[in-house]
Amino acid sequence: MTRRPAHAAHLLSTPDEVEAQFYEALREGDLDKLMALWADDDEVVCVHPGGPRLVGHGAIRAAFEAIFASGRINLQVERVRRVHSADAAMHSLVERVNIVTAEGAQVGHVLATNVYLRTAQGWRLAAHHASPGTADEPPEIVETPSVLH
Repeated sequence: MTRRPAHAAHLLSTPDEVEAQFYEALREGDLDKLMALWADDDEVVCVHPGGPRLVGHGAIRAAFEAIFASGRINLQVERVRRVHSADAAMHSLVERVNIVTAEGAQVGHVLATNVYLRTAQGWRLAAHHASPGTADEPPEIVETPSVLH
């Protein structure tokens, strides 16, 4: 069973376009724009750092509404790794979050995985999973191909 988000987004031609709009909506605190990027399916899933698994548009919307109520999110996307096929894509990245508290400015790091599906409405977000990172993220370990061409 599927369900349509409250505001349909325009046809998105690539997972990168969806991702750019997702993080733009986060920075702008635009809940309707953010929710329009999700796939039209009851099984969409979101996990925030240290939080429970949220399944479905209603649960995801409520969580982001609570996050946006705390104020603007100032974040930058770094170190994106992409795996794409014809109808699905997975992006692994680091979110660098700038936080202003009474003690001053701080930087937090979140490790995120975003899964995208090609749908009749274009590319849409099917899953967002975020875990706490550290200020000193270790360098990436990249496997070296065993065969040279």
